[in-house]
Amino acid sequence: MAAALLEHRAQGRVRVRSAGSAPADAVNPVVVEVMAEVGLDVSRRLPRRLFTDDVEVSDVVVTMGCGDECPYVPGRRYEDWPLDDPSGQGVEAVRAVRDEIDARVRRLLGELVGEA
Repeated sequence: MAAALLEHRAQGRVRVRSAGSAPADAVNPVVVEVMAEVGLDVSRRLPRRLFTDDVEVSDVVVTMGCGDECPYVPGRRYEDWPLDDPSGQGVEAVRAVRDEIDARVRRLLGELVGEA
């Protein structure tokens, strides 16, 4: 959700990568549903594993509770966004997670490019 929202909000002003320490086989169908509510289609995205190379080429690394499982590269800006895991949650709960992520994305984008 964070990558799709940031890509949408940034409109090409930042390069976005998305990966996880324990990626699922497919995007959660409830996530697909709540993202479609805001006009974003994430149904064809494929979750992928986060590697050190991903972090090495990034200026800002946003984590969501991966702790010691996330690669660490000195000199990168790290932000941990402690959010509820949408896995196994209903539409209302996932919608709240989406909205929290969107608020954080807007704030981060404002810091990176001067406006949200």
